[in-house]
Amino acid sequence: MRSCLHVGPYDDEPATVALMHEYMADRGYELDITDERFHHEIYLSDVRKVAPEKLKTIIRHPIKK
Repeated sequence: MRSCLHVGPYDDEPATVALMHEYMADRGYELDITDERFHHEIYLSDVRKVAPEKLKTIIRHPIKK
């Protein structure tokens, strides 16, 4: 499992995910999302109380060598 902290609005997450995929590929890993292994997001900020540019989300992807 590989994790990354995304800071900013949810709409900007695809750019962070793309960087994660590039980082994994550069190190010889590939994405391992299946029917049993999923993408996860852990929301650390309360969207009702935090400005969009300060939202924090942990993005987790299963990987394999």
